[in-house]
Amino acid sequence: MTQQQFDAFQAIADPSRREILSLLSKDSMSINSLAENFDMSRPAVSKHIKVLYMAGFIAIEDVGRERYCTLKQDGFNRLQEWIDYFDKFWATKLKKLEDLLNKKPKK
Repeated sequence: MTQQQFDAFQAIADPSRREILSLLSKDSMSINSLAENFDMSRPAVSKHIKVLYMAGFIAIEDVGRERYCTLKQDGFNRLQEWIDYFDKFWATKLKKLEDLLNKKPKK
């Protein structure tokens, strides 16, 4: 049985998950420490963490009785690849428009 792979955009669509990523950008944190930053139950925070984990944004490591989350590059790379594609698309379109506008009409 395969586990569901979450879409990177689906994972960052929720403001709570974006906040979790922001918190983890400062340092690795335990799930309990993360949960203290939110007005929701620990199981609700755990569900958000699972989505981020499944989308490749975080890694989870067991240290003693605690589970620590750290940022992982995979999910961010998928976002960047998608953005890069459209950056190139628009750069090409704008370059063609610039070339067209710079053509001087013959008199």
